[in-house]
This record gives sequence, C-alpha cells and structure tokens, in this order.
Amino acid sequence: MSPSDPPGDAPTNTDVHVKPYVQEAGGKRALHFSINAVESRIDLRHPDRLDIEYTRLMMGFLLLQPEPARIAMIGLGGGSLARFCHRHLPGAHIDVAENNPHVIALREHFLVPADSERFAVIQTDGASFVRLPPRRYDVLLVDGYDADGLPRSLSTQRFFDHCAQALQPGGVLVMNVYTQPARQIQVLERIRRSFGGVALSVFDSERTNCVVFACHGPALGSLRPGPLRRPRVLDGAAWSPLQGAFARVLAAWNEAFA
Repeated sequence: MSPSDPPGDAPTNTDVHVKPYVQEAGGKRALHFSINAVESRIDLRHPDRLDIEYTRLMMGFLLLQPEPARIAMIGLGGGSLARFCHRHLPGAHIDVAENNPHVIALREHFLVPADSERFAVIQTDGASFVRLPPRRYDVLLVDGYDADGLPRSLSTQRFFDHCAQALQPGGVLVMNVYTQPARQIQVLERIRRSFGGVALSVFDSERTNCVVFACHGPALGSLRPGPLRRPRVLDGAAWSPLQGAFARVLAAWNEAFA
C-alpha cells in the first residue's frame, strides 16, 4: 500500500498481492501461496464437503447460532466455507471480504458460487470491512491469511473491537488462528477483551490450527453438554462429516466452562 492510499482501503494495484497457485492430485485441488502450506483444498468428488479439519471446527458456530440469517467471512481462499454455507444454509445471506484479486480470480477453479442476491464476494481489506460493515451479522468467520501468515491488520485490538461491533446481539465471531503459540495467546487475549472476557479456543487434532469462538451476550455460557444433535438446517449427508468436529467443540467447552 502506498502512502497515498486511504487507510484500510484495498489497494487496486494487483502487483502488491502475492499470486497463489493451484495444485491438483488424487481428485483434490489445493490453493497455495507456497509449497509449505495448503491455504485451501476441495475434494472434487465431494465438492460440498469441508476437506480440512479446522474448517469443520469453524462450522461449530451452529451450536450457538443454529439458523443464522446473515453471515460474513473475511478471507475467501479456495472458498470452502463460503461454498458449504451457500449450499447448506439457504436461508442465510453471505458476504465474503477478500483483498487479493488473484485469489478472487480463481473462484471458478474452486466452484465458488456466482454473486447473487444472497451471496457476494467483495474485494476489500478485512479490517476495512468490519470497520464499516454493510450490515450487522449473526456470524463473522475470520480466516484471512496471506503469503506471510496472519496479517497484523487482522489481529489488532481495534480489529476485534470492530468485529464485536459488526455483530448482532447474540452474534458469534469464529476465527482460525494459525500462527506461533505466543501470538495465538495474544490474539486470544485480544478477542476476550473485545467480547467481555469470554472466548472458547478449540485445537484441531494436530494442534496446529486454533479455532476461537466468541459471542455477544451469554451464548457461550448457555451451551450445555449433552447428546450431540444434528442442527436442523443440515441434512444427514452434510451432518455426518461434521459430527467429530462438533463433538470436539463441545468437549473443549465442557473442559473450559462446565
């Protein structure tokens, strides 16, 4: 971003953005910024499934907001969460903020839905999006990474304050925090500060991705352990691959709050 750019606005010069590339093997298509990490992956045989564990954990917001009307996402990547929510939550309006035009240009490679009355991909910086959101949301999913990892603009105290303000009463923030342990702790502390001191962190089975849930109001405290039930909005085919992840979220809640 040049000094003349308005603060927080997405640069229009595509040269400032790293261009991702696509690899395909074994019936799966992956988005990379480097060979060392997979940013997103789609199983072309089952394109509506969530192929990476942390994305299934992020859908745990349905335990807290079972029928969201408005969902926002920061970070399109390969569109896994956008594609899943568009397919399985037909009552939800979905806005996706993505600042890298090269990522947006690959949306058809990853079967991201076309823009419509209930779905839109917006080229903008995530911090700008939550600072001046087009509407308030029931769910805000943050999974915005670039070639260098988690951008500073998506981990400041001001950013999380704006996330809280962008949510409806009872709204849920869900963030994938993939970074060094010390920075994970810092991010979690800032989320707690913006959400009344309460947040739930859930690690994937390899303890590389940490998914954090925070809510306006008492939603986290009102969650109760018990038999895991299929959310009403999901059919059996969509629910089956999510059960293990949802059980992991409930187990983490039980350990933290029960």
